[in-house]
Amino acid sequence: MQDEVVVRDIGSLTVSRVGRIERCAAPPGVLMLDASGEAIEPVDRFLRSLVAGDLASTTVYSYATALLRWWRFLAAVEVAWDRATRVEVRDFVLWLRAARVGPIGRTGTAGRVGFASATINHNLTVLRCFFDDRSAAGSGPILNPVPSVRPGDRERRHAHHNPMDGFSSHRRAPLRQKEPGRLPVGLSDRSFDELFAAMSHDRDRALLAFFVSTGARAAELLGLTIDRVDVGRQMIGVFRKGDGRLQWLPASGDGFVWWRLYEQQVQRPSGETAVWLTRRRPIRPLTYPGLRRVLQRANDQLGTAWTLHDLRHTAARRMISDESVSLPDVQWLLGHRHLSTTAIYLRPDDDEVIATIRRHHANDGTPRPQPPAGGYRAEVLEALLGRPAGE
Repeated sequence: MQDEVVVRDIGSLTVSRVGRIERCAAPPGVLMLDASGEAIEPVDRFLRSLVAGDLASTTVYSYATALLRWWRFLAAVEVAWDRATRVEVRDFVLWLRAARVGPIGRTGTAGRVGFASATINHNLTVLRCFFDDRSAAGSGPILNPVPSVRPGDRERRHAHHNPMDGFSSHRRAPLRQKEPGRLPVGLSDRSFDELFAAMSHDRDRALLAFFVSTGARAAELLGLTIDRVDVGRQMIGVFRKGDGRLQWLPASGDGFVWWRLYEQQVQRPSGETAVWLTRRRPIRPLTYPGLRRVLQRANDQLGTAWTLHDLRHTAARRMISDESVSLPDVQWLLGHRHLSTTAIYLRPDDDEVIATIRRHHANDGTPRPQPPAGGYRAEVLEALLGRPAGE
């Protein structure tokens, strides 16, 4: 059996950073290049299929990134993509679990060990879709090397489902990782004030104000153009990540104040319509890595580790805590397709639970005397109840 013969020492496996991903104007908009700078044909055809299926450009780029990891691993184990088996997929998962992730720090040590479970599962999903696409085109392995749940397992489990009961989660496919349940983490008011004070430019202050007042995603907010800023109505128009539709979101007045201050300082090139521009020359639209670097510098100053997506969680937490804002309102503002996705913000975070339990511990269990009703004299209550008023 091949599974018994092929045994690799994943711990000592060195995966070189060969190949790269480049953006291009022509479809599919993303090119995955090998070590010699040539486009990898099977990947290019797969990415074209994704674009033809009307997937978002960010999704196509994410799929290309996952395939680049797979191609680099195959180069390290010296196996052609169309000769890959379940053994290579298994070893790929083992490598993802053991690889050093993150940039090298000042002390020369790398980041954490192993990719996140969600990232590993995403890579497996991309690989399965890739091999299914290539198999339908008549190339690649006959059998998909990425295992899945046996066909019909989920249907048989729910064949006699009671409509009054919820659906139970089905069995994980082989090699799939357990994903721990995570609560969305937002910044407290104090933490946000500290982060806001750490910003050194009006552009960055305006961005933070728009983040926490609109709940927009980073890519949506960075794609904002001048024609989609309505100062009179205090609204901004963003193209939603999922379906790409234009949606106008109400923003705070503070955000527009900081944006006005930023616009008075920026030297906008002729014909440039992007709202957020770089501060250094050449002046060009601000990118996601650039904005993330701004936040990283603030984190280094404060000793924190906030992310751009935490700002979106902060906006959602603030709106949920307002009794005048309903859950469907928050769903509309965040652009969630399902209400259940927005409902995760209803769950209290750790600080809220700890504060509630501490109040419980402060109560020794003895009943508290109720104050006397207003309008009654103390001697009247004593005559009626047989005890001094207030005890």
